[in-house]
Amino acid sequence: MSNTTVYLKCDRNIEVQTQDVFMSDVGEVRCSNKTVCARLKALKVHHFAKEDARRCVISSLKLVELMEGECPDISVQIVGEPDVLVEWVSVARRKNWQQWLKIVFVCLVSFFGTAFTIMAYHNDVGINDVFTEVYKMVMNREPQGLNVLEVSYSIGLAAGIIIFFNHVGGRKLTKDPTPIEVAMRNYEEDVDKALIATAGREGKEETS
Repeated sequence: MSNTTVYLKCDRNIEVQTQDVFMSDVGEVRCSNKTVCARLKALKVHHFAKEDARRCVISSLKLVELMEGECPDISVQIVGEPDVLVEWVSVARRKNWQQWLKIVFVCLVSFFGTAFTIMAYHNDVGINDVFTEVYKMVMNREPQGLNVLEVSYSIGLAAGIIIFFNHVGGRKLTKDPTPIEVAMRNYEEDVDKALIATAGREGKEETS
């Protein structure tokens, strides 16, 4: 094991479904010695007690300390994140009525919230007056009820939303991430950075 170089690549945020957190959970370990690599991956780095918080921040320095304690004759190279935010989550195999109720509630809020936003915007810009003036300019008469301009606009609005969000049901139009996915990734990164910074300021980061 002399002069064995070990590469450690950690992610910024990981989720575990068990109370025991192992080295293989928080990052990837690579080295030429397969025996050393297996021993390091099996190291326990944290244990969530039932009364503890379900989140913890582990410094890569602690991981290096544990690895060097298990295998003294190694050289650890960190190529990933300097801190790891670990979250213990309990995943139910079956959705109960509360989860289905949450899904229905989110769908209703999204549907009616979006409809209200579109109607409020149209009312604010006076879209009906615009349609009336355009119709009069083209047809040289007052519109009578529903007209082709309003129907075309409604179809175009729906098509534009589908193309912009790049998502229809469970399928994507292209392989690119949707704007919602990009926004959620940026939000998750900001939350992770804030939690890691808070843990460091409060002295709750596990460094040894």
